[in-house]
Amino acid sequence: MTAARFDLDQLELLRELADRGSITAVAQAVGRTPSAVSQQLRALQRRAGVPLVERVGRGVALTDAGRALAEGAVHVATARAQAESDWQRYRGEVSGTVRLAAFHSAGELLVPGLLDRLAAHPAVRLETYDEDVAQDAFAALTADYDIVVAHRSDDVEPPARTALVTTLLLREPLDVGLPLGHRLADRPYVTPLDVIDEDWVVPPPDYPIERVLTAVAARAGMPVRVVRRSTHLPLIEKLVAAGHGIALLPRHTTVERAQGHLALVPLKEIRAGRVVEALQRPDRAARLAVRTVLDALVEQARTVDPA
Repeated sequence: MTAARFDLDQLELLRELADRGSITAVAQAVGRTPSAVSQQLRALQRRAGVPLVERVGRGVALTDAGRALAEGAVHVATARAQAESDWQRYRGEVSGTVRLAAFHSAGELLVPGLLDRLAAHPAVRLETYDEDVAQDAFAALTADYDIVVAHRSDDVEPPARTALVTTLLLREPLDVGLPLGHRLADRPYVTPLDVIDEDWVVPPPDYPIERVLTAVAARAGMPVRVVRRSTHLPLIEKLVAAGHGIALLPRHTTVERAQGHLALVPLKEIRAGRVVEALQRPDRAARLAVRTVLDALVEQARTVDPA
C-alpha cells in the first residue's frame, strides 16, 4: 500500500480546526471563506481515505483519525520552522515579525525593557497586543500570537498544556494594598484574620487573585466582602489609596506607583502570588526570531525576579 502524501496547506487547516473548533473560526484566521476551508478539508479526507471530521450538532469535530493527523501536522509545522531557523542561523540572520500578547500589568512590567534588549536585533519586528483574560483562557490565544504572556495562581498544580511550550518568566508576590492611614499599614505583615473584615476591591472571578481570596476566606473562616471588581490595576490602586477598600496587588508591578500613595504589606499564613509564564505553539517556538524575543523576555524577567 502506498503511503498517502498530504498537502501541507491542508494539514495546517486541519490543525487550525483542532485548535479553533469551527470552520468559521478557521476561515477568519486564515483569510478564506468557510466554503473554501471546507473544500480543502474534504480533499484532505479523500486523500487520507478515512473520515477526519464529523458533524456534531450544528458544528463539526475531529474524529480520532482527524486528531491523530492534526497532531502530525504540528510535528510537520515544527520541523519546517526548525529547518528555516537552522538556515537563518547558518546565514547569520535573525529577522521576522513576532506577535506578542500580554496581560496589562505584565506588559507594563516587561515590554519596555524587552524593547530595549531587542534594539540589538533591528531586523526583528515586535508587535505587542493587550490580552487580559481569565487564567484558563490564555492557552487558546496561542493560535493567534507567537508568544502569549499569561498568569496563573501558584497555589495549585499547573494546568496540563502538553500541546504548548511553556516557559516560566517569574513569580510575583501578591501583597495587601492598604491606604497609608490604615490601622494595618505599618505592619511588617498581615494575616487573613487581620484583613477578613475589610471591604475588598478585586478582579473578576477566574483570575489568579480570586483563588488567593478564596484561601484567605478559608483561613479566616468567613467570606471576603467584595465591594468592587475591575481588571484595571491603576483603578484598583487609586480606589485603595482613596480608602474605598483594600486589594491584593502584584508587588513588582505596583511598587513604584505605591510610593506616597498606598502601603504594600505582605500576606502571611497562605501562599499569595501569581506565576507569569510564556505560552507558545511548538512551531512558533521553533522560529529563530521568536526564540530571540523569548530569550530577551526571559532575561528581562530576571531583572524583575532574579529567582
